[in-house]
Amino acid sequence: MRRVELIKASQVKVKPFKIADFIQTEERNSSIKKVSKKELRSLAKNLGLTYDDTQIVFAKKLITAYLNK
Repeated sequence: MRRVELIKASQVKVKPFKIADFIQTEERNSSIKKVSKKELRSLAKNLGLTYDDTQIVFAKKLITAYLNK
């Protein structure tokens, strides 16, 4: 059996809810997925877009910089 402790309402502390207390910024930054050229090529092909290697390289640099921001 579990032990239950009864307390009075005057013993309860009430604090305002702060969403920042529940956000883990370090984990979010470490979970960023890298974008590969192969993935960009397959995405462009699935969307029916025409592309060349310079556009793929530019898109990869742009997306990587955005994700690291």
